Amino acid sequence: MKRLPIPDDVTGDEIDKDVRQELLSLPKGLAEEVSRNLVMVARLIDEDPEGAYAYSRIALRLASRVAAVREAAGFAAYASQKYSEALAEFRAARRMTGNVDLWPVMADCERGMGRPEKALDMAGAPDVQKLDKAGQVEMRLVAAGARRDMGQLDAAIVTLQSPELASHSVQPWTARLRYAYADALLAAGREDEAREWFAKAVESDKDGSTDASDRLAELDGVEFVDALVEDDEDEDGADSGAEPRSVREADPAPRTGTLEVDEVDEADEVDDVDAIDDDEDLDDEDERDDEESAERPGTRRAGESGEEGDGEDTPRG
Repeated sequence: MKRLPIPDDVTGDEIDKDVRQELLSLPKGLAEEVSRNLVMVARLIDEDPEGAYAYSRIALRLASRVAAVREAAGFAAYASQKYSEALAEFRAARRMTGNVDLWPVMADCERGMGRPEKALDMAGAPDVQKLDKAGQVEMRLVAAGARRDMGQLDAAIVTLQSPELASHSVQPWTARLRYAYADALLAAGREDEAREWFAKAVESDKDGSTDASDRLAELDGVEFVDALVEDDEDEDGADSGAEPRSVREADPAPRTGTLEVDEVDEADEVDDVDAIDDDEDLDDEDERDDEESAERPGTRRAGESGEEGDGEDTPRG
């Protein structure tokens, strides 16, 4: 079985003690290898989901009968948007442990597979009552997302209205709950209420887990200009012609992302034309120099002495 490289500083001792306890059922050397791969999954899952998925598959092949490994493989597949595979791993982990903690993410996998009705059925199942408060809030978020998937915006808003949303205390889930409520209000065209709840989300989002501050600024019409662009304009003594753009860091949908590509400024296009003209002038000069060199004995062009020219113009700044 092909292994992936693991940095020397990864020992495997970094994993949670409960997971380490589960791995005691394996031979020592195998347990160490599995734990190191699980550490890599945890390291990469946010920034490189596909990389995390690759390490999770190795751990899975080495120890498929360990519930913690099946769970890690499920989360890696979930982060990579492989929802059918993630659901299968979560179900396997749940069968092994009998734990209901994975119920909300299993329901969200159903959403990812295009089955919001199934997610709603799971939201009404008796297993939800066995969840702790954080799990119940997570289940509420999934149910509201399923309502939105089905185009039921008003129902999504009602689903999020709860004692946890109305509470003034800040819990780990508070920012995400307020953010989801604000986003649902905005989708329903209730902009003033949405602005109020985005502001509340900002107040509770101490670790920046949402882009609520950017969404709030967007609603207020605040626009940002890249400081580097301003510096370049000062140095050049002229405006590049770039229009200021509002910043939105993340899409509210948890399973999709958008890559924005900056448009080329008109001033940059002018620079490119000038660069082409300059290069043509240089080419004419080079041709005249070559003709003169051919008339002078002992003069060789680039490449004739064994040196290779790249045949391309030097990139212009």
